[in-house]
Amino acid sequence: MNNKVFLGVVFAAALGVGGFVSGTFDGLRGTPVAGQTDIGPIVGAANAQSADVEVDTSTIKDMFLGEENAPITVVEYASYTCPHCRSFHEGAFKDIKRDYVDTGKVKFVYREVYFDRYGLWGSIVARCGDGSRFFGISDLLYQGQSDWTKGEPADIAANLRKIGLTAGLTNEDLDACFSDGVKAQTLVSWFEENAARDNIRSTPSFLINGQLHSNMSYDAFKTILDAQ
Repeated sequence: MNNKVFLGVVFAAALGVGGFVSGTFDGLRGTPVAGQTDIGPIVGAANAQSADVEVDTSTIKDMFLGEENAPITVVEYASYTCPHCRSFHEGAFKDIKRDYVDTGKVKFVYREVYFDRYGLWGSIVARCGDGSRFFGISDLLYQGQSDWTKGEPADIAANLRKIGLTAGLTNEDLDACFSDGVKAQTLVSWFEENAARDNIRSTPSFLINGQLHSNMSYDAFKTILDAQ
């Protein structure tokens, strides 16, 4: 399919990583970041411009935890640079995983949202390689969110490389993933399709057996999941 894909989503100065509370996707399209020459290893993701490109979003697979045929499917839409997403993963998510995912009741799907280019870069690192490290790297991204998101683009690129290496990726793995512009464009197009189809306007958002919910406590989750 032929999509107009806008790759480097602007990291709005008015928001900043630390100040992001809850965002919308209004104005996201049509604001590509100019080609960066100071971003070090993130060549494909950072330098890609808005362009008509042929992408196949079916090549991007959903990452999930739990039994594939579990009776309840929870889909989380989240951004690695969203503080509320970090809070969810440090709190309610652990309880949901223990009580519902690990017991075979819930299939938990994680879908990335790109409010900014750094969220995209985090996704590229998390998906690097065969995908087996995805949730481990996601945990590291949330745990270290206030650290790896600091500094200039080159600093953030270096921080993400360190996270990837800590998770067991090699420099060769990361070089290949960072320079894969087609994969980056496909991820953005995949995200746009998901957000439009499921009416995702903020993060974290959740689909529970297809019904959209906003961020909520573990107790609220438990009430909905038990009713299913």
